[in-house]
Amino acid sequence: MPNQQSSSIAQRFEQLKQDGRLALMPFLMAGDPDLSVTADVLLSLQRAGADMVELGMPYSDPLADGPVIQAAASRALAAGTTPKGVLDMLRSLKGQLQIPVILFTYSNPLLNVGMEAFCQSAAEAGAAGLVVPDLPLEEAERLSTIAERHGLDLVLLVAPTTPQDRMGRIATCSRGFTYLVSVTGVTGERAQMESRVEGLVQQLKQTSPVPVAVGFGISGAEQVRQVRGWGADGAIVGSALVKRMAAASPGDIAQEAGRFCAELRAAADQP
Repeated sequence: MPNQQSSSIAQRFEQLKQDGRLALMPFLMAGDPDLSVTADVLLSLQRAGADMVELGMPYSDPLADGPVIQAAASRALAAGTTPKGVLDMLRSLKGQLQIPVILFTYSNPLLNVGMEAFCQSAAEAGAAGLVVPDLPLEEAERLSTIAERHGLDLVLLVAPTTPQDRMGRIATCSRGFTYLVSVTGVTGERAQMESRVEGLVQQLKQTSPVPVAVGFGISGAEQVRQVRGWGADGAIVGSALVKRMAAASPGDIAQEAGRFCAELRAAADQP
């Protein structure tokens, strides 16, 4: 049975720790504007220095997502993107895409297919992990066992409002890394990050057996530097990247994603 030490996410974080570097983890919505472009963007992000990528699977009722990512999901669904299509696209990149891909999905699509079948398909397509933001902790504990059986890390989220005892339980159950949501609310760019997040990073670092990555609300290089200064292991950038891609001309989306990722990489690596 695969274990935490052998997962590609764990290996990547271990290497980054040895190198003294912050994990840069961009998020993009699969199928926005179409899956062919998504494939190009994934490879562009890899070239630009992304350590891992969070790949959103479009869903019609994305509760945790702010307006930018909701709009991206709507565009992807309108383009005919399906979970199977996303996994087929990911499978087509085997051998080219070397960085871990973490699928971001909601519980409804996952439960429709069945936890076992979904995890098997995701693993066969080359995914390294899963994030399911609306899955209750009790269900997550069950899914984590199934995911691990297929070599996938189930990454769990901790919010600023999570009670301390529950935070410890979540951190213990999370695999690959613990995802610290930096804001109370949905995803989206923020001009400033909440000051209490630094304390939460430190608190989680004491209880989490896996690395801690901060997401929701990171809009650019300055905030990536801030997250590094707080002692987090990774920074997840979603809405800001999705927005840049949406504003790019159709033929320039992958290049624009790469340019923005390179800016973030430079910030993440600044001493």
